Amino acid sequence: MYTATGIRDKEQCLKEYAPLVKRIAHHMMLKLPNSVQVDDIIQAGMMGLLEAAGRYDDLRGAQFETYAAQRIRGAMLDELRGSDWLPRSMRSDMRRIEAAIHRVQQRLGRAPLESEIAKELDMPLADYQQQLQEARGAQLVYYEDFHEEGSNDFFESFESLSEGNPLELLQDERFRAALIGAIDRLPERERMMMGLHYEHDMNLREIGEVMGVGESRVCQLHSQAVARLRSMLKGH
Repeated sequence: MYTATGIRDKEQCLKEYAPLVKRIAHHMMLKLPNSVQVDDIIQAGMMGLLEAAGRYDDLRGAQFETYAAQRIRGAMLDELRGSDWLPRSMRSDMRRIEAAIHRVQQRLGRAPLESEIAKELDMPLADYQQQLQEARGAQLVYYEDFHEEGSNDFFESFESLSEGNPLELLQDERFRAALIGAIDRLPERERMMMGLHYEHDMNLREIGEVMGVGESRVCQLHSQAVARLRSMLKGH
């Protein structure tokens, strides 16, 4: 099946590794807003898989699945780069939520309940939960945090940063310690959800089945958990 110039039977490769593309896409969707369609991400991932099949050289020593997964994710990110996946209104909404969480936590000395956050925002609980679901993904990285006004290519700018780069921050021991401590202070269900997603690599449906909730509720919990973490880690 493999040659020094790639994989001979690309059609068979696409069939065999299509489930990998779908799994990566559905895993990524938890961190993306509702405006992003999973089928578009899957299609981009299949193109990445096809490219991987053409470029793979088994003499490199890496297993094809490991190499393909990198190319698939890269193709999906390229697809996102070409679309406005992070509307300004979503960023604004999540900043308001993070600020409210911070105020209530400072006042109460503990992680606030959803109802307490909603009250601080002066909105019904159902509206607050809907806002969390709609803003899915907007809380992860803010465009203007890493990019100057008037420039458009976020991902290229993001990759070239040497200062404030999230990867470098994760490698910083003080930040890692602060992040671990912040995760430990999350409410139990949110901590469980984060563990299922980031440690056990589960997607929305799988997490929902374990926790006994729907996919929309998983989205809400994820958005709220990351908003809590961002509010606790300001200054790092």
